[in-house]
Amino acid sequence: MVDRLAALLGHFAVSARTFQSGPLCGVNTLSGTEPYGQLHLLRRGTAEVWHGASKAYSLDGPTLLFYPRPMAHRFVTDSEQGADFVCAHIVFEGGSANPLSSALPACVCIPLDQLPDSVPVLTLLFAEAEANNCGRQVMLDRLFEVLLVQLLRQLMENGSTQVGLLAGFAHIQLRRAIVAMHQAPERDWSVESLAAVAGMSRSVFANQFREAVGETPASYLQRWRVGLVQKWLKNGQPLRLIAEEAGYSSESALSRAFKSQCGLSPMAWLKQERLVG
Repeated sequence: MVDRLAALLGHFAVSARTFQSGPLCGVNTLSGTEPYGQLHLLRRGTAEVWHGASKAYSLDGPTLLFYPRPMAHRFVTDSEQGADFVCAHIVFEGGSANPLSSALPACVCIPLDQLPDSVPVLTLLFAEAEANNCGRQVMLDRLFEVLLVQLLRQLMENGSTQVGLLAGFAHIQLRRAIVAMHQAPERDWSVESLAAVAGMSRSVFANQFREAVGETPASYLQRWRVGLVQKWLKNGQPLRLIAEEAGYSSESALSRAFKSQCGLSPMAWLKQERLVG
């Protein structure tokens, strides 16, 4: 079976930074103004999760709560006993250009007993959170990253999303074409060649891709390429080399595709990003 995450995570890394380990008492709010999401693990106790004026979840016992993108939320727990949490900030490299980040639901809530494959990682993570060993922060961060990959596997397998990249990944044939685009964006892909990779006829492939992923193969390929271009621009690579690596015949062809998607030329976009950053 093709590895659906290898090329994707190879181009756009996912990183975690643990920021909470222990009881949360009373009301605790995350503003959602920072450019990252959160992965919360409720180890013991109960908690209410609020999104604005609406109660989103009532957590009773060990639970995973995942916000892949910035989103304001708050926890309400007993003001004295509290609830035991281990939490990390999650950053998807590339932000909105990362197709994985944009494909995930706004929030994922799963009881830990529904994550049997993650028991060894969770056991080690909770043990590390309780201890005060050398390298504790690094260990916790890496364990959160492993847990996140395991969570992504489960979301792909159980069909958690009806439309989008994860739905495409869940399709046994479409996934081959998606992975091929991720692995070799520089190739001159056509609908016919992608259909051949998927082992489908051109028309069936095009229709099923649009139904599952929510856009045409050509549109997805362009978004993937432009996302890579944005990353490589930030890394200081010359536009001539970027055009070749992203599968464009020339710098002008790259610029046209980039502007059609982003509304700016590559250099104007990079200048804007540096001003904002």
